[in-house]
Amino acid sequence: MIPDVIAPDLDVLFCGINPGLLSEATGHHFARPGNRFWPALHQSGFTPRRLAPGEQDELPAHGLGITNLVARPSAKAEELSAAELREGAAVLTALVEAQRPRFVAVVGITAYRTAFGRRTAKVGPQPEPIGPARLWLLPNPSGLNAHYRLADLADVFRELRLAVAETRPDRR
Repeated sequence: MIPDVIAPDLDVLFCGINPGLLSEATGHHFARPGNRFWPALHQSGFTPRRLAPGEQDELPAHGLGITNLVARPSAKAEELSAAELREGAAVLTALVEAQRPRFVAVVGITAYRTAFGRRTAKVGPQPEPIGPARLWLLPNPSGLNAHYRLADLADVFRELRLAVAETRPDRR
C-alpha cells in the first residue's frame, strides 16, 4: 500500500484511481514513466520545476497532496470493481473531512462517475463538494489515455491552479 502524501489544510488533494504495479513496487504515486501527472503538474504552474515521483514528499510544501480512491494496486484501473470504487468514495470523503483540503481533484473521470454515482460528470469544477472541499475533475494522466496530449492535460490542470489562486491570492 502506498501512503498518502497529505497534510492538513492543503490547497489541492489530488486523488488518483489506484496505484499501478510500478507505483506499488516503488512506493511512489504516478511512478510509471509514461504517466503525465508530474509533467502536467509542473507545466500548469503548480510546481516550480518538474518533480520526479521519488520527490512526492515535497508536494505539501506547495500546498498539494496525493491519495487514491482505491488502495489496491493493479495493472489497469479497469480491473477495479464498482464496489471497490464506491467504497473508495466513502474513504476519500472521510479523509477530506479529516484533512480539510480546499480542493479535491480526482484524476480519472470514469472512476469518479462510478465511485460517486455521477454518470454525466465532465472535466472541470463540479457543483457538489466532497466534504468541505470544492471538487474538480481532471482526466486520467496515464499514458494509456490517448484522448489528452500532455499540453491538453497541462491546460486543464492550469484551470484548476487558477481557480485555487482566485480563492487564495497570497499563494501561487
